[in-house]
Amino acid sequence: MYRVRQQVGCTDEIMDSCRGRGYSEENAVRVAVLDTGIGRHPDFEGRVEAFQDFLYGGNRMYDDSGHGTHVSGCIAGSGKASGGMYKGICPYARLLVGKVLDKNGDGNMEDMRRGIEWVLDNQKRYHIRVLNISIGIGHIEDKGKMQELLQAVDMAWNEGLVVVCAAGNMGPEPMTISPLGSSKKVITVGCHDGGYFTGKHSLCESYSGRGPSLDAMKKPDVVAPGTDIVSCNVACRSSFRGYKNAYVKKSGTSMATPIVSGAAALLLQKYPELSNEQVKRKINYSATDMKEPWTKQGWGMVNVARLIQIVH
Repeated sequence: MYRVRQQVGCTDEIMDSCRGRGYSEENAVRVAVLDTGIGRHPDFEGRVEAFQDFLYGGNRMYDDSGHGTHVSGCIAGSGKASGGMYKGICPYARLLVGKVLDKNGDGNMEDMRRGIEWVLDNQKRYHIRVLNISIGIGHIEDKGKMQELLQAVDMAWNEGLVVVCAAGNMGPEPMTISPLGSSKKVITVGCHDGGYFTGKHSLCESYSGRGPSLDAMKKPDVVAPGTDIVSCNVACRSSFRGYKNAYVKKSGTSMATPIVSGAAALLLQKYPELSNEQVKRKINYSATDMKEPWTKQGWGMVNVARLIQIVH
């Protein structure tokens, strides 16, 4: 995440400026994450406010995959286990996590829909502002259930949440955006590493889902780095030297998506009165043009420095 923060202009000064002098736990921005769960990690200490398991029931916090822990670290990891090096984009955000995927990253549309409803049921209680869905969906046979799920996603947006969805990893052919990211309303995130890697094969941008979508010609909305992203590892353990296996590399649009969710959280921490529509416009309009086709980059690479500096 150190490299990512540099690429998108997310400096310590910007993060501190968004928190401001009047910051407290009560007014910290809340981000909901629907994924494989979240593990106990020093980078989240005291900041996971709610957890719900939609696969097996219960509210005991866990992650039997590691995917959700990594995603959550990209958004809000404090970097405690790394002296701040691998902190997320909004390291003081507070999290609510719903487990809707199993240890293999698989799930069903019903659990996903129930997860969205849970977020909506708790939106006012916890003052949730952002919903991160780092889930790519391939070909769907049951069109009816898919439509119900898409309606739930749109409902979350209509209720004022900034919904950020992955473009999926089914590219590079046209119209390979994941169905959840096809909505006109949500912020759909593809992957682009901005030329950081030279000579490396299997870059995330080579398989990131491409637009257009059935519902919106201009998709994805923006891109963010997604190759070899270092974030929180569910296998982290404390030792006499500090922490062992605290971080791990993962790749995919699942990793790019929480970078944008973190940017939205930063913006809302500084300007809590903004609507989700305003947040989307500001993220899109402040992005850096990568000179790629729109179907690959959308508006461009998310640019946190420019986003936060936009005149309110």
